[in-house]
Amino acid sequence: MTREAACHCRAVRLECTGEPAKISLCNCLDCQRRTGSLFSVAAFFPRGSVRQMSGDCGTFRRDSASGFPITFHFCRKCGTSLWWEAERLPHLVGIAAGTFEDPAFPAPAQAVWTKDRHHWLAFPDTVPCSRENPAPRP
Repeated sequence: MTREAACHCRAVRLECTGEPAKISLCNCLDCQRRTGSLFSVAAFFPRGSVRQMSGDCGTFRRDSASGFPITFHFCRKCGTSLWWEAERLPHLVGIAAGTFEDPAFPAPAQAVWTKDRHHWLAFPDTVPCSRENPAPRP
């Protein structure tokens, strides 16, 4: 399967082959600030299955809530934060799930940093929740 992710103005486009290695919903305050929403949903693909097809990106690097550096790639024209590379998960690339424009996109397999979750926000019982971030799997 091949999926395409794009920024708001469609200047930056990514091609992802295969299925995501994992899909994660993050409630940390940093993700809330970055998205302007209450959480972020990331589809993590193996690094070799993601290809940038077009566009000019800027980067922003910061420490994550887990304490590991993370580099965000955003469209210089519209500002969409499209994908990121976390040193904690060097073999994966995180892509904002909403950039796939697919309402049938698979649901998150986990919710992390629920200690920062807004008190009125609830998740289905089928989504395992972690107060912080579980240890990465090899």
